[in-house]
Amino acid sequence: MNTIREQMSTDVCSFRKPVVDLITTRTVAETESGTLFLLNLAAGFTVTLPASATPGTFFDFMVETTLTSGNYIIVTAVGTELLVGAIVGCDTDTGNATKQWPGLVGSSYVKVSMNKTTTGGIMGDSFRFTKINATTWLCNGHVNNNGTVATPFST
Repeated sequence: MNTIREQMSTDVCSFRKPVVDLITTRTVAETESGTLFLLNLAAGFTVTLPASATPGTFFDFMVETTLTSGNYIIVTAVGTELLVGAIVGCDTDTGNATKQWPGLVGSSYVKVSMNKTTTGGIMGDSFRFTKINATTWLCNGHVNNNGTVATPFST
């Protein structure tokens, strides 16, 4: 019989997070829960969260390529699955002032949209989406924005 240390050194398992480069519109699969998706197209695209995902399913997203046009959009698959949570922004052209936008129950938010300036889309912006019940995703995120900053949450 192997010791725990011996077993751990021979098991084919990994504690690394899967990382996937995204360069086009797609729907992520529930089986990809735990994956970090890198948003990597300067013209932007849309990512759709899976419909009817099991609570506890989660996805991380990070902007690796700053937008130069278009939008990065992360949206729920159906309008009845809403977002709650908060996004913190750093206004990079006014002394790095911070602002937080809540996504409250009843707000009807179904997507996060970054436009390269006022709502984010700059390298390093990041989000986690976690399914918490049949109709709700928890969204926590951080964006860098400039100009007349605005919430990345939208209906």
